Amino acid sequence: MDTSIEPLEGNQVKLSITVSEQEFEPAINAAFRKLAHEVRIPGFRPGKAPRRILEARFGADVAREQALKDGLPEFYADAVVSEAIDVIAPPEIQITEGEESGPVSFEAVVETRPLVRLAGYDELRVEVDFTPVSDEDVDRQVDSLRERFADLEDSDDPLIDGAYASMDLSANAGGETIDALSATDLLYEVGSEGLVPALDEQLRGAAPGAVLEFSDILPERFGEQAGTEVDFRAIVKEVKRKVLPELTDEWVTENTESETVESLRSESRRRLELLGKLQANMSMRDKVLEELSSLVPVEAPEPLVGQEMEHRLQDLMQRVQQQGLNIPQWLAMTGQDQTAFLDELRAGAIKAVLADLALRAVVNQEAIEPSDADLDAEIERLAERTGEKVQKVRRDLDRRGLLEAVRSDLARGKALQFVVDAAVAVDTEGNELDVEIAPPEASTDDNGDGVEAPESDDMKNSEESEA
Repeated sequence: MDTSIEPLEGNQVKLSITVSEQEFEPAINAAFRKLAHEVRIPGFRPGKAPRRILEARFGADVAREQALKDGLPEFYADAVVSEAIDVIAPPEIQITEGEESGPVSFEAVVETRPLVRLAGYDELRVEVDFTPVSDEDVDRQVDSLRERFADLEDSDDPLIDGAYASMDLSANAGGETIDALSATDLLYEVGSEGLVPALDEQLRGAAPGAVLEFSDILPERFGEQAGTEVDFRAIVKEVKRKVLPELTDEWVTENTESETVESLRSESRRRLELLGKLQANMSMRDKVLEELSSLVPVEAPEPLVGQEMEHRLQDLMQRVQQQGLNIPQWLAMTGQDQTAFLDELRAGAIKAVLADLALRAVVNQEAIEPSDADLDAEIERLAERTGEKVQKVRRDLDRRGLLEAVRSDLARGKALQFVVDAAVAVDTEGNELDVEIAPPEASTDDNGDGVEAPESDDMKNSEESEA
């Protein structure tokens, strides 16, 4: 098979392909076998009639037409692979020679992924939300730990947010008692909004012995009863306030892995700073990718945008179907207009396509190439996620021709990290921020000081995202 490429305007190429008679002959044989299964020839079982019988009865043109229909896409696909053409849309194929006999020549005009060149990607400045940890932040972190060991003590002071009321509570609607909202000796934290807003409002400022009567509407979390007007009567029996343990070296030693208040505060500050920097780094990656996309000098190709929209829509459909809904029902439940939803879907797809083009450009310009060790590690990660053996995952990827796709994903991930490392984080006034995460110091204490670092989704999902 002979091939040649001619660049055209609009990221298109014309691929000229010539297939010799000898190479095209298996396609004709396959067409005759297909014909043999579709027709009945006296004296032969279905599919067993020889080619010479079929050719004599139906003529060679029928099989050749079928061979052109079935075979050209395969010859085209082989040519795309041999010429390493990154196609992004179906081709327009035109036969130029060999429709009736002889070698077959055809042309395929196809749109390719644009190769862009970026400038300035290694000197980005992105604004991130990051505030250095203050003494007040450390105080709140330490106090949250102390609250886990707090005691409740009787108090004669009026109730305030954070204090507890011991009370008898009754509720009725339409003259009937609602047992689920009635209780004796109920211990309730003022300001928690654990029942209805009016309860917290009535309790604020109340003292032991107070009798509170009021009405309120049940909020949405009450399900089918939401919207019901309920009459309440609360008798405040006791007021209790939360008493935190005194912050001393002795208390710290007994209840944490630290030995002094100073070391506890120091470790709390370190953990808060780490969390803040992790969150800033995750935000920085998103904003770097957005800035990087803006450097792409071409518009997002429509075929890629359409593919990305379809992929996102299919993903949404799967998630919605798991809830027993379809897309129109989901849109109605979420109060979204279909046109606005599709516009938003398209806008997100355009951003994703531009981001991909930008990362591919960085890969090319920086000659980024994942190592075999990188590929092995990624296959191991995929195997762990799917519960399959590593050898099976590699074999499946190889059989489906996806190993190079995995390498490409890894390369784009490295490209994003390259740009993030080169970028500078700044605040709203343009001042540079230090959000670099220092490597952990060597320590023989595996458990740290026992202070529980605040959790966040960013910490749980801090592994590299693949563009």
